[in-house]
Amino acid sequence: MSTTATILRRTVLLALLGLTVVATVWSLRRRGDLAVPVAAPEWPKFDEIEVGAPTTTWVPALGDDVVPDGFPVKVKLSSGIFHVPGGRFYERTKADRWYATTGAAEADGYRRSKT
Repeated sequence: MSTTATILRRTVLLALLGLTVVATVWSLRRRGDLAVPVAAPEWPKFDEIEVGAPTTTWVPALGDDVVPDGFPVKVKLSSGIFHVPGGRFYERTKADRWYATTGAAEADGYRRSKT
């Protein structure tokens, strides 16, 4: 095949591809799928937030492994495991985070120690 024929064939294919893209975008805009939102989403006002709701479910460990008041559940980030008081490895585990409840630790994706 000559170079002129090759160039002509590629030009026709690119033109068809371009027309297909333009037709698809035009069709989607006409249906409203690509519509731009009219207004920005609204955030709740501070007075609408429930007062008294716990704002912190965990606190970072400070390094001395002292149990913070109200946060007895230890979490080790590298293992993804949390330990409860009285558990087999509770005393020897160095906490990365302290949680108030086991439910809060599970909600963040950590699993309970098997022993």
